[in-house]
Amino acid sequence: MGLLFFPRGGSAHVARSLARALPATGWEVTIAAGSLSLPGHHGDAREFYAGCDVRPFDMTDALGAEDPMLAARPLHPSYEDRPGAQDRVMAALGPEVLEHQAGAWAAALRAAGAAGADVLHLHHLTPINEAAGRVAPDVPVVAHIHGTELLMLEHVEEDPGAWPHAGLWVSRMREWAARARRIVVLSATQVPRAERLLGVDPARCVQVPNGFDPALFHPRPGMDRIAHWRRHLVTAPQGWRPGAPQAGSVAYRQEDLEALAPGNPVLLYVGRFTAVKRLGVLLEAYAAARAAFTARSPLVILGGFPGEWEGEHPADAVDRLGLDDVFLAGWHGHDELPGFCNAADVVVLPSVREQFGQVLVEGMACGLPAIAVNAHGPAEIVRDGGTGWLVPPDDVRSLRDALVEAVNRPDERARRGRAAREDAEARFSWPALAARMARVYHEAAAPAPVTREIR
Repeated sequence: MGLLFFPRGGSAHVARSLARALPATGWEVTIAAGSLSLPGHHGDAREFYAGCDVRPFDMTDALGAEDPMLAARPLHPSYEDRPGAQDRVMAALGPEVLEHQAGAWAAALRAAGAAGADVLHLHHLTPINEAAGRVAPDVPVVAHIHGTELLMLEHVEEDPGAWPHAGLWVSRMREWAARARRIVVLSATQVPRAERLLGVDPARCVQVPNGFDPALFHPRPGMDRIAHWRRHLVTAPQGWRPGAPQAGSVAYRQEDLEALAPGNPVLLYVGRFTAVKRLGVLLEAYAAARAAFTARSPLVILGGFPGEWEGEHPADAVDRLGLDDVFLAGWHGHDELPGFCNAADVVVLPSVREQFGQVLVEGMACGLPAIAVNAHGPAEIVRDGGTGWLVPPDDVRSLRDALVEAVNRPDERARRGRAAREDAEARFSWPALAARMARVYHEAAAPAPVTREIR
Protein backbone atom coordinates (compact mmCIF):
# COMPACT_ATOMS: atom_id res chain seq x y z
CA MET A 1 0.00 0.00 0.00
CA GLY A 2 1.11 3.54 -0.70
CA LEU A 3 -0.21 6.62 1.08
CA LEU A 4 1.41 10.01 0.40
CA PHE A 5 -0.07 11.75 3.45
CA PHE A 6 1.04 11.51 7.06
CA PRO A 7 -1.72 9.89 9.14
CA ARG A 8 -4.38 12.41 10.10
CA GLY A 9 -7.49 11.61 8.06
CA GLY A 10 -9.86 8.81 7.19
CA SER A 11 -7.76 7.23 4.43
CA ALA A 12 -5.00 6.42 6.95
CA HIS A 13 -7.54 4.65 9.15
CA VAL A 14 -8.72 2.66 6.15
CA ALA A 15 -5.17 1.65 5.20
CA ARG A 16 -4.41 0.57 8.77
CA SER A 17 -7.62 -1.40 9.19
CA LEU A 18 -7.14 -3.20 5.89
CA ALA A 19 -3.48 -3.96 6.64
CA ARG A 20 -4.52 -5.59 9.90
CA ALA A 21 -7.44 -7.55 8.44
CA LEU A 22 -6.00 -8.71 5.09
CA PRO A 23 -3.55 -11.36 6.37
CA ALA A 24 -6.55 -13.49 7.34
CA THR A 25 -7.45 -13.56 3.63
CA GLY A 26 -3.96 -14.61 2.53
CA TRP A 27 -2.54 -11.17 1.61
CA GLU A 28 0.49 -9.74 3.41
CA VAL A 29 0.78 -5.96 3.40
CA THR A 30 3.69 -3.52 3.44
CA ILE A 31 2.72 0.14 3.89
CA ALA A 32 4.78 3.02 2.47
CA ALA A 33 3.36 6.14 4.10
CA GLY A 34 4.14 9.75 4.82
CA SER A 35 5.18 10.51 8.38
CA LEU A 36 5.95 13.37 10.78
CA SER A 37 8.05 12.69 13.87
CA LEU A 38 7.51 15.71 16.10
CA PRO A 39 7.39 15.34 19.91
CA GLY A 40 3.80 15.53 21.11
CA HIS A 41 2.49 15.86 17.55
CA HIS A 42 0.21 13.44 15.75
CA GLY A 43 1.33 12.05 12.41
CA ASP A 44 4.06 9.50 13.17
CA ALA A 45 3.48 6.58 10.77
CA ARG A 46 5.40 4.08 12.92
CA GLU A 47 3.18 4.87 15.87
CA PHE A 48 -0.05 5.04 13.88
CA TYR A 49 0.54 1.81 11.92
CA ALA A 50 1.96 -0.07 14.92
CA GLY A 51 1.84 -3.82 14.34
CA CYS A 52 1.99 -3.41 10.54
CA ASP A 53 4.97 -3.65 8.22
CA VAL A 54 5.34 0.10 7.66
CA ARG A 55 8.08 2.00 5.79
CA PRO A 56 7.75 5.66 6.85
CA PHE A 57 8.57 8.50 4.47
CA ASP A 58 9.66 11.00 7.13
CA MET A 59 8.83 14.54 6.02
CA THR A 60 9.72 16.25 9.31
CA ASP A 61 12.77 18.13 8.01
CA ALA A 62 10.66 19.63 5.21
CA LEU A 63 8.77 21.74 7.74
CA GLY A 64 11.90 23.85 8.25
CA ALA A 65 12.80 24.11 4.57
CA GLU A 66 12.46 27.29 2.51
CA ASP A 67 9.95 25.44 0.33
CA PRO A 68 8.59 22.31 2.05
CA MET A 69 7.36 21.01 -1.32
CA LEU A 70 10.94 20.88 -2.65
CA ALA A 71 12.80 19.55 0.39
CA ALA A 72 14.90 16.39 0.04
CA ARG A 73 11.99 14.46 1.54
CA PRO A 74 9.22 16.85 0.59
CA LEU A 75 6.07 17.54 2.54
CA HIS A 76 3.02 16.24 0.74
CA PRO A 77 0.76 18.72 -1.07
CA SER A 78 -2.96 18.85 -0.33
CA TYR A 79 -6.33 18.71 -2.04
CA GLU A 80 -7.45 21.64 0.12
CA ASP A 81 -6.44 25.28 -0.23
CA ARG A 82 -5.93 26.56 3.31
CA PRO A 83 -4.32 30.02 3.57
CA GLY A 84 -0.91 29.85 5.21
CA ALA A 85 -0.76 26.03 5.25
CA GLN A 86 2.63 24.49 4.45
CA ASP A 87 0.96 21.63 2.58
CA ARG A 88 -0.21 23.78 -0.33
CA VAL A 89 -3.00 22.76 -2.67
CA MET A 90 -1.80 20.53 -5.53
CA ALA A 91 -3.43 22.50 -8.30
CA ALA A 92 -1.33 25.58 -7.42
CA LEU A 93 1.97 23.68 -7.79
CA GLY A 94 3.93 23.54 -11.01
CA PRO A 95 5.55 20.64 -12.90
CA GLU A 96 8.88 20.99 -11.05
CA VAL A 97 7.13 20.25 -7.74
CA LEU A 98 5.24 17.30 -9.17
CA GLU A 99 8.48 15.90 -10.65
CA HIS A 100 10.36 16.35 -7.37
CA GLN A 101 7.60 14.67 -5.39
CA ALA A 102 7.47 11.75 -7.81
CA GLY A 103 11.25 11.31 -7.74
CA ALA A 104 11.42 11.31 -3.94
CA TRP A 105 8.61 8.80 -3.66
CA ALA A 106 10.10 6.60 -6.38
CA ALA A 107 13.14 6.14 -4.13
CA ALA A 108 10.86 5.33 -1.19
CA LEU A 109 8.82 2.77 -3.14
CA ARG A 110 11.97 1.18 -4.51
CA ALA A 111 13.35 0.79 -0.97
CA ALA A 112 10.04 -0.70 0.19
CA GLY A 113 10.18 -3.41 -2.49
CA ALA A 114 7.28 -2.18 -4.60
CA ALA A 115 8.69 -3.75 -7.77
CA GLY A 116 8.34 -7.20 -6.22
CA ALA A 117 4.74 -6.79 -5.05
CA ASP A 118 1.82 -8.71 -6.53
CA VAL A 119 -0.41 -5.61 -6.38
CA LEU A 120 0.10 -1.95 -5.55
CA HIS A 121 -2.83 -0.52 -3.62
CA LEU A 122 -2.43 3.26 -3.90
CA HIS A 123 -4.66 5.40 -1.71
CA HIS A 124 -5.73 8.66 -3.43
CA LEU A 125 -4.42 9.94 -6.76
CA THR A 126 -1.12 11.64 -5.92
CA PRO A 127 2.52 11.80 -7.08
CA ILE A 128 2.96 8.38 -5.49
CA ASN A 129 1.04 7.02 -8.50
CA GLU A 130 3.58 8.64 -10.82
CA ALA A 131 6.40 7.14 -8.75
CA ALA A 132 4.82 3.68 -8.91
CA GLY A 133 4.69 3.82 -12.70
CA ARG A 134 8.46 4.39 -12.78
CA VAL A 135 9.50 1.87 -10.11
CA ALA A 136 7.04 -0.94 -10.77
CA PRO A 137 5.53 -0.44 -14.25
CA ASP A 138 4.50 -4.08 -14.56
CA VAL A 139 2.83 -4.40 -11.16
CA PRO A 140 -0.97 -4.00 -11.37
CA VAL A 141 -2.40 -1.01 -9.53
CA VAL A 142 -5.57 -0.73 -7.48
CA ALA A 143 -6.38 2.98 -7.11
CA HIS A 144 -8.43 3.89 -4.04
CA ILE A 145 -10.53 7.05 -4.46
CA HIS A 146 -11.33 8.45 -1.03
CA GLY A 147 -13.16 11.47 -2.40
CA THR A 148 -11.08 14.49 -1.46
CA GLU A 149 -9.44 14.31 -4.88
CA LEU A 150 -12.89 14.49 -6.46
CA LEU A 151 -13.68 17.62 -4.45
CA MET A 152 -10.58 19.37 -5.80
CA LEU A 153 -11.43 18.30 -9.35
CA GLU A 154 -14.99 19.58 -8.93
CA HIS A 155 -13.60 22.91 -7.72
CA VAL A 156 -11.49 23.07 -10.89
CA GLU A 157 -14.53 22.14 -12.97
CA GLU A 158 -16.51 25.00 -11.42
CA ASP A 159 -13.67 27.53 -11.59
CA PRO A 160 -10.92 26.49 -14.05
CA GLY A 161 -8.88 29.58 -13.27
CA ALA A 162 -8.86 29.14 -9.50
CA TRP A 163 -5.31 27.71 -9.47
CA PRO A 164 -2.47 28.29 -11.96
CA HIS A 165 -1.58 24.62 -12.57
CA ALA A 166 -5.00 22.99 -12.33
CA GLY A 167 -4.81 21.65 -15.89
CA LEU A 168 -1.54 19.83 -15.18
CA TRP A 169 -2.97 18.02 -12.17
CA VAL A 170 -6.27 17.18 -13.84
CA SER A 171 -4.35 15.64 -16.74
CA ARG A 172 -2.01 13.63 -14.51
CA MET A 173 -4.78 12.40 -12.22
CA ARG A 174 -6.71 11.18 -15.23
CA GLU A 175 -3.59 9.36 -16.46
CA TRP A 176 -3.05 7.74 -13.07
CA ALA A 177 -6.65 6.59 -12.93
CA ALA A 178 -6.39 5.19 -16.48
CA ARG A 179 -3.41 3.00 -15.48
CA ALA A 180 -5.28 1.32 -12.62
CA ARG A 181 -6.69 -2.18 -13.17
CA ARG A 182 -9.38 -1.51 -10.57
CA ILE A 183 -10.64 1.71 -8.99
CA VAL A 184 -12.07 1.42 -5.49
CA VAL A 185 -14.82 3.90 -4.61
CA LEU A 186 -16.55 4.31 -1.28
CA SER A 187 -20.11 4.75 -2.46
CA ALA A 188 -22.25 4.35 -5.55
CA THR A 189 -22.56 8.14 -5.90
CA GLN A 190 -18.82 8.38 -6.58
CA VAL A 191 -18.98 6.25 -9.74
CA PRO A 192 -20.61 8.83 -12.06
CA ARG A 193 -18.43 11.56 -10.53
CA ALA A 194 -15.28 9.53 -11.19
CA GLU A 195 -16.45 8.83 -14.73
CA ARG A 196 -17.06 12.54 -15.39
CA LEU A 197 -14.01 13.96 -13.63
CA LEU A 198 -11.44 11.25 -14.36
CA GLY A 199 -12.78 9.69 -17.56
CA VAL A 200 -12.73 6.19 -16.06
CA ASP A 201 -14.79 3.27 -17.30
CA PRO A 202 -17.46 2.55 -14.65
CA ALA A 203 -16.87 -1.17 -15.24
CA ARG A 204 -13.45 -0.81 -13.57
CA CYS A 205 -14.98 0.77 -10.45
CA VAL A 206 -15.58 -1.43 -7.42
CA GLN A 207 -17.52 -0.20 -4.42
CA VAL A 208 -15.86 -1.08 -1.11
CA PRO A 209 -17.12 1.14 1.72
CA ASN A 210 -15.09 2.01 4.78
CA GLY A 211 -15.76 -0.14 7.81
CA PHE A 212 -15.27 -0.56 11.53
CA ASP A 213 -13.31 -2.95 13.72
CA PRO A 214 -15.87 -5.02 15.65
CA ALA A 215 -13.28 -5.73 18.36
CA LEU A 216 -13.15 -1.99 19.12
CA PHE A 217 -16.51 -0.54 18.15
CA HIS A 218 -19.36 -2.10 20.06
CA PRO A 219 -21.71 -1.08 22.88
CA ARG A 220 -20.19 -1.01 26.38
CA PRO A 221 -23.07 -1.36 28.84
CA GLY A 222 -22.38 -0.05 32.31
CA MET A 223 -19.63 2.33 31.22
CA ASP A 224 -18.94 5.14 33.72
CA ARG A 225 -19.68 8.00 31.35
CA ILE A 226 -19.05 10.86 33.77
CA ALA A 227 -15.61 9.42 34.60
CA HIS A 228 -14.83 9.37 30.87
CA TRP A 229 -15.77 13.01 30.45
CA ARG A 230 -13.89 14.03 33.61
CA ARG A 231 -10.73 12.38 32.28
CA HIS A 232 -10.89 13.94 28.82
CA LEU A 233 -12.32 17.37 29.58
CA VAL A 234 -11.01 18.22 33.06
CA THR A 235 -8.03 16.02 34.02
CA ALA A 236 -6.25 15.82 30.65
CA PRO A 237 -7.99 18.22 28.23
CA GLN A 238 -6.92 18.21 24.56
CA GLY A 239 -9.13 20.97 23.15
CA TRP A 240 -7.40 23.96 21.56
CA ARG A 241 -8.25 27.28 19.98
CA PRO A 242 -6.44 29.76 17.70
CA GLY A 243 -3.65 31.75 19.30
CA ALA A 244 -3.16 29.27 22.14
CA PRO A 245 -1.06 26.11 22.63
CA GLN A 246 -2.14 23.29 20.39
CA ALA A 247 -3.41 21.08 23.21
CA GLY A 248 -4.93 21.83 26.57
CA SER A 249 -5.85 25.45 25.86
CA VAL A 250 -9.58 24.74 26.20
CA ALA A 251 -10.06 23.29 29.68
CA TYR A 252 -13.20 22.74 31.73
CA ARG A 253 -14.05 22.69 35.43
CA GLN A 254 -15.59 19.87 37.41
CA GLU A 255 -18.84 21.83 37.73
CA ASP A 256 -19.06 22.12 33.93
CA LEU A 257 -19.61 18.35 33.80
CA GLU A 258 -23.13 18.77 35.24
CA ALA A 259 -24.29 19.14 31.62
CA LEU A 260 -22.95 15.63 30.92
CA ALA A 261 -24.63 14.01 33.93
CA PRO A 262 -26.40 10.64 33.45
CA GLY A 263 -29.79 11.11 31.84
CA ASN A 264 -28.72 14.05 29.70
CA PRO A 265 -28.48 12.89 26.06
CA VAL A 266 -25.05 13.76 24.62
CA LEU A 267 -24.66 14.81 20.98
CA LEU A 268 -21.28 13.95 19.44
CA TYR A 269 -19.49 15.44 16.41
CA VAL A 270 -16.23 13.83 15.24
CA GLY A 271 -14.06 15.25 12.47
CA ARG A 272 -11.72 17.91 11.18
CA PHE A 273 -12.49 21.63 11.30
CA THR A 274 -12.66 22.08 7.51
CA ALA A 275 -15.26 24.10 5.62
CA VAL A 276 -17.11 21.14 4.08
CA LYS A 277 -17.80 19.71 7.55
CA ARG A 278 -20.15 22.65 8.27
CA LEU A 279 -19.46 22.87 11.99
CA GLY A 280 -20.81 26.41 11.88
CA VAL A 281 -24.16 25.12 10.60
CA LEU A 282 -24.25 22.56 13.41
CA LEU A 283 -23.57 25.18 16.06
CA GLU A 284 -26.23 27.50 14.62
CA ALA A 285 -28.76 24.64 14.60
CA TYR A 286 -27.78 23.62 18.12
CA ALA A 287 -28.21 27.20 19.34
CA ALA A 288 -31.69 27.28 17.80
CA ALA A 289 -32.65 23.87 19.20
CA ARG A 290 -31.74 24.40 22.85
CA ALA A 291 -34.91 26.23 23.79
CA ALA A 292 -37.00 23.30 22.54
CA PHE A 293 -35.03 20.55 24.32
CA THR A 294 -36.97 18.80 27.09
CA ALA A 295 -33.67 17.66 28.63
CA ARG A 296 -30.30 19.33 28.94
CA SER A 297 -28.34 18.00 25.98
CA PRO A 298 -24.67 18.95 25.58
CA LEU A 299 -22.76 18.88 22.31
CA VAL A 300 -19.23 17.43 22.35
CA ILE A 301 -16.93 18.33 19.44
CA LEU A 302 -14.20 15.74 19.02
CA GLY A 303 -11.42 16.35 16.51
CA GLY A 304 -9.88 19.33 14.78
CA PHE A 305 -6.29 18.48 13.90
CA PRO A 306 -4.11 20.79 16.05
CA GLY A 307 -3.48 24.10 14.32
CA GLU A 308 -5.69 23.27 11.33
CA TRP A 309 -9.06 24.88 10.62
CA GLU A 310 -10.96 26.75 7.92
CA GLY A 311 -13.34 29.68 8.38
CA GLU A 312 -14.54 30.48 11.89
CA HIS A 313 -12.98 28.25 14.52
CA PRO A 314 -15.70 26.45 16.54
CA ALA A 315 -14.34 27.93 19.78
CA ASP A 316 -15.01 31.41 18.39
CA ALA A 317 -18.47 30.37 17.18
CA VAL A 318 -19.27 28.98 20.63
CA ASP A 319 -18.31 32.33 22.19
CA ARG A 320 -20.27 34.31 19.59
CA LEU A 321 -23.41 32.24 20.12
CA GLY A 322 -23.08 32.10 23.90
CA LEU A 323 -23.21 28.29 24.05
CA ASP A 324 -22.29 27.04 27.51
CA ASP A 325 -23.06 23.34 26.89
CA VAL A 326 -20.62 22.82 23.99
CA PHE A 327 -17.36 21.03 24.79
CA LEU A 328 -14.23 20.97 22.61
CA ALA A 329 -12.59 17.64 23.41
CA GLY A 330 -9.71 17.95 20.94
CA TRP A 331 -7.95 15.47 18.67
CA HIS A 332 -7.64 11.90 19.93
CA GLY A 333 -6.30 8.63 18.64
CA HIS A 334 -8.65 6.31 16.78
CA ASP A 335 -8.46 3.71 19.54
CA GLU A 336 -9.99 6.26 21.91
CA LEU A 337 -13.03 6.90 19.71
CA PRO A 338 -15.09 3.88 20.92
CA GLY A 339 -15.01 5.32 24.44
CA PHE A 340 -16.34 8.67 23.23
CA CYS A 341 -19.08 6.96 21.22
CA ASN A 342 -20.16 4.94 24.23
CA ALA A 343 -20.24 8.06 26.37
CA ALA A 344 -22.63 9.72 23.89
CA ASP A 345 -26.19 9.13 22.61
CA VAL A 346 -26.29 10.51 19.04
CA VAL A 347 -23.59 11.01 16.41
CA VAL A 348 -24.03 14.14 14.25
CA LEU A 349 -22.25 14.87 10.95
CA PRO A 350 -23.47 18.03 9.13
CA SER A 351 -20.87 17.77 6.33
CA VAL A 352 -22.36 18.70 2.94
CA ARG A 353 -19.82 16.89 0.73
CA GLU A 354 -18.80 13.93 2.85
CA GLN A 355 -17.37 11.29 0.55
CA PHE A 356 -18.23 8.48 2.95
CA GLY A 357 -18.81 9.17 6.64
CA GLN A 358 -16.58 6.81 8.62
CA VAL A 359 -17.60 8.26 11.97
CA LEU A 360 -21.25 7.50 11.21
CA VAL A 361 -20.45 3.80 10.75
CA GLU A 362 -18.33 3.67 13.91
CA GLY A 363 -20.92 5.50 15.96
CA MET A 364 -23.68 3.23 14.67
CA ALA A 365 -21.56 0.18 15.55
CA CYS A 366 -21.61 1.45 19.15
CA GLY A 367 -25.40 1.74 19.06
CA LEU A 368 -25.75 5.44 18.26
CA PRO A 369 -28.39 6.70 15.84
CA ALA A 370 -26.98 9.19 13.34
CA ILE A 371 -27.97 12.65 12.13
CA ALA A 372 -26.42 13.46 8.75
CA VAL A 373 -26.93 15.26 5.47
CA ASN A 374 -28.91 13.53 2.72
CA ALA A 375 -26.10 13.64 0.15
CA HIS A 376 -23.06 11.64 -0.96
CA GLY A 377 -21.81 8.89 1.38
CA PRO A 378 -23.98 9.57 4.45
CA ALA A 379 -27.14 9.16 2.34
CA GLU A 380 -26.03 5.58 1.63
CA ILE A 381 -25.09 4.83 5.24
CA VAL A 382 -28.01 6.27 7.24
CA ARG A 383 -31.58 5.11 6.69
CA ASP A 384 -33.85 8.06 7.45
CA GLY A 385 -36.41 6.99 10.02
CA GLY A 386 -34.64 3.67 10.49
CA THR A 387 -31.08 4.16 11.74
CA GLY A 388 -31.14 7.92 12.11
CA TRP A 389 -32.19 11.22 10.56
CA LEU A 390 -31.21 12.67 7.17
CA VAL A 391 -31.58 16.40 6.53
CA PRO A 392 -31.04 18.64 3.47
CA PRO A 393 -27.58 20.21 3.08
CA ASP A 394 -26.97 23.57 4.78
CA ASP A 395 -30.49 23.60 6.21
CA VAL A 396 -30.20 24.97 9.74
CA ARG A 397 -33.90 24.61 10.47
CA SER A 398 -34.11 20.94 9.39
CA LEU A 399 -30.97 20.11 11.34
CA ARG A 400 -32.44 21.90 14.33
CA ASP A 401 -35.63 19.84 14.07
CA ALA A 402 -33.65 16.59 13.86
CA LEU A 403 -31.65 17.52 16.97
CA VAL A 404 -34.85 18.30 18.86
CA GLU A 405 -36.50 15.02 17.86
CA ALA A 406 -33.40 13.00 18.76
CA VAL A 407 -33.21 14.62 22.19
CA ASN A 408 -36.93 14.76 23.04
CA ARG A 409 -37.91 11.25 21.92
CA PRO A 410 -35.70 8.90 23.96
CA ASP A 411 -37.61 5.75 22.98
CA GLU A 412 -37.28 6.56 19.28
CA ARG A 413 -33.64 7.44 19.77
CA ALA A 414 -33.04 4.05 21.37
CA ARG A 415 -34.97 2.20 18.65
CA ARG A 416 -32.96 3.81 15.87
CA GLY A 417 -29.76 3.17 17.82
CA ARG A 418 -30.48 -0.57 18.03
CA ALA A 419 -31.25 -0.67 14.32
CA ALA A 420 -28.06 1.28 13.59
CA ARG A 421 -25.98 -1.29 15.45
CA GLU A 422 -27.53 -4.19 13.52
CA ASP A 423 -27.13 -2.40 10.19
CA ALA A 424 -23.47 -1.54 10.82
CA GLU A 425 -22.68 -5.15 11.72
CA ALA A 426 -24.35 -6.44 8.57
CA ARG A 427 -22.78 -4.00 6.10
CA PHE A 428 -19.59 -2.43 7.45
CA SER A 429 -17.49 -4.89 9.46
CA TRP A 430 -13.80 -4.77 8.42
CA PRO A 431 -13.27 -8.55 8.27
CA ALA A 432 -16.00 -8.86 5.64
CA LEU A 433 -14.77 -5.80 3.74
CA ALA A 434 -11.18 -7.11 3.76
CA ALA A 435 -12.42 -10.29 2.08
CA ARG A 436 -14.08 -8.13 -0.56
CA MET A 437 -10.84 -6.18 -1.06
CA ALA A 438 -8.90 -9.45 -1.40
CA ARG A 439 -11.15 -10.39 -4.31
CA VAL A 440 -10.34 -7.03 -5.92
CA TYR A 441 -6.62 -7.81 -5.60
CA HIS A 442 -7.09 -11.23 -7.19
CA GLU A 443 -8.98 -9.67 -10.10
CA ALA A 444 -6.33 -6.98 -10.55
CA ALA A 445 -3.46 -9.48 -10.39
CA ALA A 446 -5.03 -11.90 -12.90
CA PRO A 447 -3.35 -11.85 -16.32
CA ALA A 448 -5.08 -9.53 -18.74
CA PRO A 449 -7.01 -11.48 -21.40
CA VAL A 450 -5.26 -11.76 -24.74
CA THR A 451 -7.38 -10.63 -27.66
CA ARG A 452 -6.55 -12.18 -31.03
CA GLU A 453 -7.95 -11.03 -34.32
CA ILE A 454 -9.74 -13.84 -36.19
CA ARG A 455 -9.33 -13.69 -39.95
